Amino acid sequence: MVMAQSLFITLKKSLPDCQIDVLAPSWSLALLERMPEVNKAIAMPLSHGQFGFFDRLKLGKKLRANHYDQAILLPNSWKSALIPFVANIPIRTGYIGECRWGLLNDARKLDKSVMTMTVQRFVALGLAPCRANIPPDCPTPRIVINEDQQNSVIKKFKLTGSKKIVALCPGAEYGEAKRWPASYYAEVAKVKIAQGFQIWLFGSAKDQVIAEQINNQVEGACVDFTGQTSLAEAVDLMSLVDVVVTNDSGLMHVAAALDKKIIAIYGSSDPGFTPPLNNKAHIMSLKLECSPCFKRECPLGHTRCLQDIKPEQVLNVI
Repeated sequence: MVMAQSLFITLKKSLPDCQIDVLAPSWSLALLERMPEVNKAIAMPLSHGQFGFFDRLKLGKKLRANHYDQAILLPNSWKSALIPFVANIPIRTGYIGECRWGLLNDARKLDKSVMTMTVQRFVALGLAPCRANIPPDCPTPRIVINEDQQNSVIKKFKLTGSKKIVALCPGAEYGEAKRWPASYYAEVAKVKIAQGFQIWLFGSAKDQVIAEQINNQVEGACVDFTGQTSLAEAVDLMSLVDVVVTNDSGLMHVAAALDKKIIAIYGSSDPGFTPPLNNKAHIMSLKLECSPCFKRECPLGHTRCLQDIKPEQVLNVI
């Protein structure tokens, strides 16, 4: 969703008066509300992977009343193309995939050797077909936070003090092969706390175990927000920090869109494919012969791509 903002910015630059509505999972609406390019966010009534044929037909018919001029489809699935087709949207743009020829009428062929980054593929869909196979300039995503939103989370979580803040994002939804060791995060936390910094831990409820492991190693000195916030609150809290140390994760992209200084640690994934879109980001990747393998767990059993990035190296970058 953060990378999709580059497409929204591109559309507003070429068509300043266009109104952009985004159909998206309900969990992502907090991000869309903080993107000034978006006119309206529409919650997708189906969960990820759910086909819901009749629900898609019903939503498509409902959207006819909005008289959209164009639909741009970022997913490559057949089911994602059904709703714009039923909504009678005259221009339906997307990449060829899953036999969508009948549902798309502005079908683009994706050359992955040219469009090597996800964000390039998104932005190219907002350009004329004649420019579709040229790597586009990709505007930097910018999530906008106002002072009221910041004050709201400060008050709710009773935050005090004027110390600089290091955010640690130790989770990664994809799997262990994208997670820097908890003991390494704890070492970073220990050193920065001794230097007078606050350490905030971010993540979902699934990351609470690893966050607890980190906090136990520093005698509970971190502020642990894992599983304690909504996405909106996590974004607003992240806007208050000074430096972010993170795995390749959704929170990494959020931090980038908040224009934070980032140390992004890559293991099994490819920093060239989905990098943090921020010129303040420092990517740490060993580029071993076995990586990127894109596996959830290390197929060789050693996870050297992460284990060999030591806390001292991250601390030096900070």
